Amino acid sequence: MKRMLGAGVLAAAGYAVWRAYARRRVDTGVTWQAQPFPYPPQPRETTGATAAVAVERWVAPGDDGACPASHPVKAKLASGIFHVPGGANYDRTHADRCYASASDAELDGLRASKV
Repeated sequence: MKRMLGAGVLAAAGYAVWRAYARRRVDTGVTWQAQPFPYPPQPRETTGATAAVAVERWVAPGDDGACPASHPVKAKLASGIFHVPGGANYDRTHADRCYASASDAELDGLRASKV
């Protein structure tokens, strides 16, 4: 019982010292703001000669999460992973975006699934 009381007194003293130190800190003007994680990839515009024949790199999936035949690569933005047709988890993935090719998904900062 005395050990627990001693530990409590020691913890209270440590907390009091920490609070006194925290009040003395100098404001450096640096503040922290929460940022979304992972940061969603942003589409990039095509320029130059390829702009005339460019196909959209990604399109929104249908309501059921299925991708059109022109953009078969399924991407999940929360995990930052994309799935190609024939992959182990392709059929059960409900896409957030559909890409025309795996390289287009990689350009937006996504990585290929491991299976």
